Amino acid sequence: MPDRRLAVAQSASLAVGATAAVPARDLIRIELPEAGTPHSAYAAADRRQAIEDLLSGNRFVPSGVPRPGPFALRLWLREGRLVLDIRDGQDGQPLRAIALALGPFRRLIKDYQMVVESHERAVAEHQGEARIQAIDMGRRGLHNEGAELLAERLKGRVAVDFETARRLFTLVCALHRRI
Repeated sequence: MPDRRLAVAQSASLAVGATAAVPARDLIRIELPEAGTPHSAYAAADRRQAIEDLLSGNRFVPSGVPRPGPFALRLWLREGRLVLDIRDGQDGQPLRAIALALGPFRRLIKDYQMVVESHERAVAEHQGEARIQAIDMGRRGLHNEGAELLAERLKGRVAVDFETARRLFTLVCALHRRI
């Protein structure tokens, strides 16, 4: 029986002696325990890429947690709320749970999903590069707006940088079918 949980383990570390700067990685594991099967290959790739990007570099510093990271994060929806279940990245012990009302996100999630579907259709129907780029610009604008809203709603609870907020918003949208 396939496990419906999407869990991604920590990526391989940089080789010893590498000269590249190592990005901050407060999150080393992301789980979407109740995420269903993505409705399209594009949605699956978008979710997978957001998780990979999050794990390769992120800033996620929860307040009120007794120890520093690394952390594991489980995301799911419960009774009209987005739940961020923050756990110790090494032993999986619960550290803090944060519930955010989904009301402020609903319009953005709906608009974002409509634009993503338009983008998929435009690519599948070969509607032209200019049209695809215009749709993608609209998608990025909504994505940025969602990231700003998420960072604002997490303020005082979890410090995140903009890129981390963008990738987390992608995962919130991946759970959207349950809103």
